[in-house]
Amino acid sequence: MEPVTVLRLMLQILLFMMREFVCSNTGAPHHQLVSCLESDKDALLDFKTGLQDPESRLFSWKGNNCCQWEGISCDNRTGAVIEIDLHGPDQYSFSKLGGKISPSITKLKSLRHLDLSHCSFDGIPIPDFFGSLENLQYLDLSNAGFNGTIPPNLGNLSSLQYLDFSSSSVVSNFEWVAGLVSLKHLDMSHVNLSLVGLGWIRILSRLPFLTELHLSYSLLSGSFPCHAFLNFTSLAVLHLRGNNFNSTIPDSLVNVSSLVDVDMSLNLLYGSIPLGLGDLPSLKSLSLYSNKNLTANCSQLFRGKWEKIQFLDLSFNELHGKLPASIGNMKFLTHLDLSRNNVEGGIPSSIGKLCNLEYVCISFNKLDGTLPEFLQGAHNCLSSLQSLDLSKNQLVGKLPEWLGRLRSVETLDLSSNLLYGSIPASLGSLQNLIHLHLGLNRLNGTLPDNLGKLSKLSTFDVFSNQLTGLVTERHFQKLGELEHLDFSSNSFTLNISSNWVPPFQVRNLLMGSCHIGSSFPAWLKFQKALSSLDVSNAGISGATPHWFWEISSQMLYLNISFNKLEGQLPSPFNIGLWADVDLSSNLFEGSIPVLLHTTRLLDLSNNKFFGPIPSNIGNSVALSIIDLSKNNLFGKIPLSLGQLSHLQILHLSDNNLSGEIPETFRHLSSLETLDLGNNRLTGKIPQWIGGGFKRLEILNLRSNSFSGELPSSLSNLSSLRILDVTGNQLNGSIPACFGEFKAMTEVQREMVITYDGGYSGNTDFNIYYRSFLSYYKDKLAVSMKGQFLTITKALSLVVSLDLSGNSLTGEFPPELTKLLGLMVLNFSGNNISGAIPESISNLKQLESLDFSSNRLSGPIPQSLQSLSFLQYLNLSNNDFSGKIPYKDHMTTFEMPSFAGNPRLCGPPLVVTCPGDNKDGNSSRGWTRIDHHDSFVDNWFPLSVGLGFAAGLLVPFLVMALIKSWSDAYFGLVNKVFERISLFTYRMRRAMP
Repeated sequence: MEPVTVLRLMLQILLFMMREFVCSNTGAPHHQLVSCLESDKDALLDFKTGLQDPESRLFSWKGNNCCQWEGISCDNRTGAVIEIDLHGPDQYSFSKLGGKISPSITKLKSLRHLDLSHCSFDGIPIPDFFGSLENLQYLDLSNAGFNGTIPPNLGNLSSLQYLDFSSSSVVSNFEWVAGLVSLKHLDMSHVNLSLVGLGWIRILSRLPFLTELHLSYSLLSGSFPCHAFLNFTSLAVLHLRGNNFNSTIPDSLVNVSSLVDVDMSLNLLYGSIPLGLGDLPSLKSLSLYSNKNLTANCSQLFRGKWEKIQFLDLSFNELHGKLPASIGNMKFLTHLDLSRNNVEGGIPSSIGKLCNLEYVCISFNKLDGTLPEFLQGAHNCLSSLQSLDLSKNQLVGKLPEWLGRLRSVETLDLSSNLLYGSIPASLGSLQNLIHLHLGLNRLNGTLPDNLGKLSKLSTFDVFSNQLTGLVTERHFQKLGELEHLDFSSNSFTLNISSNWVPPFQVRNLLMGSCHIGSSFPAWLKFQKALSSLDVSNAGISGATPHWFWEISSQMLYLNISFNKLEGQLPSPFNIGLWADVDLSSNLFEGSIPVLLHTTRLLDLSNNKFFGPIPSNIGNSVALSIIDLSKNNLFGKIPLSLGQLSHLQILHLSDNNLSGEIPETFRHLSSLETLDLGNNRLTGKIPQWIGGGFKRLEILNLRSNSFSGELPSSLSNLSSLRILDVTGNQLNGSIPACFGEFKAMTEVQREMVITYDGGYSGNTDFNIYYRSFLSYYKDKLAVSMKGQFLTITKALSLVVSLDLSGNSLTGEFPPELTKLLGLMVLNFSGNNISGAIPESISNLKQLESLDFSSNRLSGPIPQSLQSLSFLQYLNLSNNDFSGKIPYKDHMTTFEMPSFAGNPRLCGPPLVVTCPGDNKDGNSSRGWTRIDHHDSFVDNWFPLSVGLGFAAGLLVPFLVMALIKSWSDAYFGLVNKVFERISLFTYRMRRAMP
């Protein structure tokens, strides 16, 4: 070949490559070789003059060739501007570019692409003249700060294929959208469409090329027509999340075979989930979560093909039934969320075939089966699984060994089930594990020490199981990332050296009910990041070291209750902001310390604190709960307590407080419990207690020295469930309006009561959300069934009216029988007269009824037989007469319930009623029951008398005969008497 020919060929190839290079860089303005049109340059400069550009993003907008300016693209052949792209950095950040938009932009006749998203136009309306950009194909004004109504003349943009108005403006008329005949992508999420009704469905169905529709959080409402989506033949993406659709899912949706992604979550949808959704051939993502009333039978729903499904979220609905084995056919599934439903049964072994699975959450259901012992599928098929959450169910059985093969798992949550058996040592192989939740089960055995090798572990929760054995330093060997540790409510014994330095810095350390040791754990001094600490009921005794009070200054939750810790608290008592402090049931002494203003809960009950309650306690304005009961506090109740406007619970019982109830208490409008029992308070019960306490549920004034009459205003306490004024000096009659206690007239839904004698553990804790409201369980000693019972867990169910041990007079007010929710009714030890009304049978919930030691008369009502819940009855020491209605439920009560009523007769007493002789002869008076053995009847009192006489006379005869025994006996009696007299004298001197 000749050299000239070769040279010509090479030149042609070079020219061709240059032309291709220019064409391939149409979208890269800095490499364009073409010059822009002069008219377009002038239009852009005019457009720039209206903009505000504090970040100098338009710095490059100078010179003659606008095709090289930032955000500008031109047509390579004509030089016309075809694209303006000034969008912000990304979807989570905004550009400060804003100002006004000049109409000069309409001079860009070839403009096809306009993107001003994520800018800052500060509420200006979308310009009407955008509707003149007739060649526009792409318009994105999302999150740009536009406001007002979207101009309808945008419907003139017949070439528009992509339109995004999300998070801006309002649409009052949707008809203009019908003009967008080329539209493929429409996003009006977070646009107010509340005025368009359901017309949008009809209009959008006319757009033949529409493939993506995003109308989430757009205030749409109403019901879908049955054939709503029949004409959406090209639709691939349908997002209607976060609206107010109150409808069933239209059946026509299952006919849109092109659907790939459907999101109709966070609506008010109800009815059955169409089974045909599982047969959509292209469906990859389906989200229907939090509609709450969508239903489906799992065994039917998951029998569908679900050929390409990858993401499936049906949480917060009403799914029911068992998971079928066919769920293992969803071979592309990566995300499955069925939480907050009513799914039953166990986990099918076919889940082991889902080799792409990354996330599974079936928490808060009714799963009551087992975890499969073996899995179907390949040996390590679930190797991609990162999160498995089956918490808050009723799963039973043992933890299977295959859990230890989930090598990618980061979160394993099986808490709040009924699982038993030991923790598999294979869990120690999960080297990627970050969160381990096994709490609130019935697991037993010891804790595998190889769990201490999980170097990424951040959450270690085995709370409230039946685990035992030693916990040593090996259990924490490599846990350098540990932040949340919860071993509480087990029977662990820590066997750790006194000089151990933990490898971790935890934020939450919860070891309540673990045996930590007799001395305070020295290793705690190295925990500098603690915000929550629970070492309650841990067997710790002795003095609390000073360094502990220093590290506690950053804590938000501190519980060292139910130990034997001694010493005085530092004053001021430094604790973290909004902290909850429980130091109850220890041996702390001294005075109550000064608190920070932000302390929320203070429980110092059952200690040895003495002295007055500090007057500045009212400065701790955040206090919601104060429990200072069972100490040795004396003096008057400080007026400053009335400043605590957030105070909900106040326990000052079992102290030596004196004086009257401070009038400042009338300002405690949030009060729910007022417990002042077992003190030396005096004066009248204030009338103002009956006003302003709309939330007061418990009022305990028992065992004080209150006098005067019961204030009728107490009946205004609409939330009051427990009123206890026993053991005071009250007089007058029981106000008839006491039958109007609103909360006492309501029957409780649950009637099961738990009686707690001591430490009860913190079973309602969540390791992340242990607030004072969930932690603190209000408690109260209630007199019922003839004894004092401390009720904690079920205190919210108790309804009690106790007026016993006073000097109340007058007749039994029949209005009290309107209190249908009463479980305890006691006004024993008063001077109440009259008869028990037959309407007492209205009190169907009564468990304890005590009218003893009054002046009640008349017959015992027959209607008492119908009180089937009644477990304790005491009508003794009154003036009842007639025959005891000893039938049905009344036969469960024995003679002491009726003793001391001389005019009562019939079983269970030994007195027969007139006309009830066994020989059938009528008797005119009261007679003893004939036992047909007069010898035994006469011999019994004689033998008792002889025995009593012998018991007294024989010792005296012996001592009279043996003088040394006599001197020793009476000498001992004399010494005992002298010591008792001396003790009584000292006690009187010590009284203030």
